[in-house]
Amino acid sequence: MLILGKKYNFTTLEIERLNKKFNNIDKIIYKDRDAKEVIADIESVLEKTSFTLILLNTKVKVDDEIIKYLTNLKFQEKYKNIKIISIEHFLEKYLHKCYIPEDNSDLHYLDDIQGFTFFQRVQKKIVDFIAIFFLFIIFVFVKYIVNKKTQQESPGDLYFKQLRVGLHNKEFNCTKFRSMNLDAEKDGVQFASQNDTRVFAWGEFIRKTRVDEIPQVLNIIKGEMSIIGPRPERKYWIEKDFEKHIPYYNYRHIVKPGITGWAQVMYPYGANIEDARQKLMYDLYYIKYWSLWLEIKIVYKTVLVVLNKQGV
Repeated sequence: MLILGKKYNFTTLEIERLNKKFNNIDKIIYKDRDAKEVIADIESVLEKTSFTLILLNTKVKVDDEIIKYLTNLKFQEKYKNIKIISIEHFLEKYLHKCYIPEDNSDLHYLDDIQGFTFFQRVQKKIVDFIAIFFLFIIFVFVKYIVNKKTQQESPGDLYFKQLRVGLHNKEFNCTKFRSMNLDAEKDGVQFASQNDTRVFAWGEFIRKTRVDEIPQVLNIIKGEMSIIGPRPERKYWIEKDFEKHIPYYNYRHIVKPGITGWAQVMYPYGANIEDARQKLMYDLYYIKYWSLWLEIKIVYKTVLVVLNKQGV
């Protein structure tokens, strides 16, 4: 793969994934350079290495001469199999996320993000009904064990309820098994983090195995959540940080939030604005390309996360 420009900066995890998909990855800087120099660089790289894809990853307008050169490649026998693709389409096809520009300069992609159709909502209700059956059995089974261990290490309430933003920006009480000490926010609202000192030992275990999320089956029964969807966030963080830097962040609320989601199985834990933007790309992809197959795939990947204890 030959990357032209640096409009989108790939994360370390994405580079690792791309290295598995493409044998060769090279980059050519385009900005503030003469078109003939860029073409010369492209020719030089193509002569040395075999590529199957050229990625247009440029913010600025691509010079007419460069476009002419790239399109004429298709008519050369040795380059006839090379595909030319924009960064927007590349991210959706190869990394399964929707591109979001950092400077909010071009938001036309939002036109393709719509709420679920009636038929899709029916299918999701069926999935949720099946999930409720199994999750409720698990909930009843583990409740006693979780309570016993919690009271040993951090006496107090078994459940932790917190207002989260759901469908159509409406808040609801999200219910979880408590994994932090009772005075966790005595110093004010703060993000949970890896190796958080507010989390007691048993709480750490149920967080990593996602056992703490099981009581949200009650939220599914109430119709406030689905088994799969964007993870619900606190209104405090949405208004304080996310919407200030990502003004279209609330677009994820056109569907119900979920216990697990595409962003959770595709992106590692994070607690800053860039992490929120990255996860939103995956959430929007999930909404745009929802299917039963994607739903099953998320369940499968969630199981792998739980078994590897990679949850947060």
